Amino acid sequence: MGWKEAKVYREEGCCGTLAIPFPFGTSSDCSLDESFLINCNNHNYDPPKPFLNPDSIEVLDISLDGLMKVASSIASDCYDKSGSQVYATVSDLTLSHFPISSTRNKFTAVECDTYALVEGSEEWKQMSAGCVSWCDSIDCVVNGACSRIGCCQTSIPKGLNDFLVDIPSFRHHTRVTSFNPYGYAFVVEPEAFEFWTSDLKDLRNKKIVPVVLDWSVGNVTCQEARKNLSSYACQSIHGECKDSSNGVGYHCHCLKGFEGNPYLLDGCRGTTS
Repeated sequence: MGWKEAKVYREEGCCGTLAIPFPFGTSSDCSLDESFLINCNNHNYDPPKPFLNPDSIEVLDISLDGLMKVASSIASDCYDKSGSQVYATVSDLTLSHFPISSTRNKFTAVECDTYALVEGSEEWKQMSAGCVSWCDSIDCVVNGACSRIGCCQTSIPKGLNDFLVDIPSFRHHTRVTSFNPYGYAFVVEPEAFEFWTSDLKDLRNKKIVPVVLDWSVGNVTCQEARKNLSSYACQSIHGECKDSSNGVGYHCHCLKGFEGNPYLLDGCRGTTS
């Protein structure tokens, strides 16, 4: 059975409440290849939750625009009044296939006594980014402002498939314990997080945040991909190919005046005015 016959009969599946558009699928028969396989077989959740296979990372949303949102943990630390660390948690994310979007995420730290760091690697290169968040009084902190006073944000490096967050403290919260006993740091989609002064106390009990990934097909450019039509993923006659801007591979898009799934033979359909 050829690629077209095996792969295009199912436009969209689902896992729990999440729609799974092709080239993703919940089985090898319904996904383009192993990298697009979504694991929906974890019976510990009702309704089921989708996870990236084999990374076991929860998928929150998939867009045919080449974006995917996944759940990521939050790094935290806590000190008592004497400056002794009570506990600490880490935030890390390691992906097998899809890079973390450098344009749709921000590294964020919420704390009045920290210099937060996010480290990642691209092949053999180690890269890092960081920001400083400082304040002596809750009166200095402004809701909605990540301006390095109680909250700071910075960009992350391009092309990362992993990151690890660390949140060292300057004075172990000894001057701010009364209103800021905890520190938090994480990579997050900016639209999904708005800073409030109450976040300095408990981050409103958030445990996970959404991180945006860039996904693409294959490991060649559009020009190279078109040379092998049997594996070329842009199947719709009303679709076009665009090279990935973050990592290797390409995306398929419907032409202007059409909408739908360009990875299917009849996936791009004309829009009505």
